[in-house]
Amino acid sequence: MDLQKLTIGKALNLGLRHAMEQDPKVLIMGEDVGKLGGVFRITDGLQKDFGEQRVLDTPLAESGIIGTAVGLAVRGFRPVCEIQFEGFIFPGFDQISSQLAKLHYRTQGKVKMPVVIRVPFGGGIGAVEHHSESPESLFAHIAGLKVVSISNAADAYWGIQEAIRSDDPVMFFEPKKLYHSGALKMEIDTETSPGRVFGSHVVRAGTTATVVAYGPSVKVALDAAAAAEDEGKSLEVIDLCTLSPLDLGPVFESVRKTGRLVAVSEAPLESSLTSEIAARVQQECFYSLESPVLRVAGFDTPYPPAKLEEHYLPDLDRVLHAVDRSLAW
Repeated sequence: MDLQKLTIGKALNLGLRHAMEQDPKVLIMGEDVGKLGGVFRITDGLQKDFGEQRVLDTPLAESGIIGTAVGLAVRGFRPVCEIQFEGFIFPGFDQISSQLAKLHYRTQGKVKMPVVIRVPFGGGIGAVEHHSESPESLFAHIAGLKVVSISNAADAYWGIQEAIRSDDPVMFFEPKKLYHSGALKMEIDTETSPGRVFGSHVVRAGTTATVVAYGPSVKVALDAAAAAEDEGKSLEVIDLCTLSPLDLGPVFESVRKTGRLVAVSEAPLESSLTSEIAARVQQECFYSLESPVLRVAGFDTPYPPAKLEEHYLPDLDRVLHAVDRSLAW
């Protein structure tokens, strides 16, 4: 047993390192991922230790990064692409949706696409335009992609390795504002795998209402649950982790127990993952619901300037207000 206390950022770095040690076909590519170690330093030290042939600094061209990764995957490599900020991903959207997501299916499984696209996403870092988006719903809608979002260091460490081992393409969304949070450090056994990482799981048990979240919103949900406990309310918090295909079994089970659900996400409300969660829970748990499914999300506007983002992002008060509304129904 090798126990290490890690932030999410350090866990990702160590997970990438172990994947590269275990398989010489694993490559890392992206803007500034080599000498600089990435703008968030997630790939820090990897080029130094594995060389420029395996950790490649690319031009500022997301379509080129993804297109090159597709070609490398056809030749048997396992590329891990870093998109520097989520708002820069759209020049590569065509390659992701038309090629990466389709080739395994189109060739009846003959051509595998073991490509991981790492996407720092979400707000809370005081950044300029195009640096704080939440586009995960767009990719969850594309058949052929697995879409995941981690919220803690253990899932980051084991999840990135599981994603790299996959023969199907994985969009790996990482909450950038939590990368280096000391408060979220976790002691991780880096040698003994916990088994299956992806899929929904209960991170706090409760009986009054269910709160489901993913990525950066999981911490908000947990903070809300801690505050609600002082008021005598017991909130069950579920981390979705896998956004496509959605694993809603644990959510259904929880809602049948509590009768209430609040879904939380930073993404705009309309046509979002919270929309799908609400629809599916209503369909599967209709007779268990004591109130409508309520959603707490970003607003249906472009992401605001940094000085306004605290009013845009879901916070503890908005989650607790939704819980109160559900209980008052």
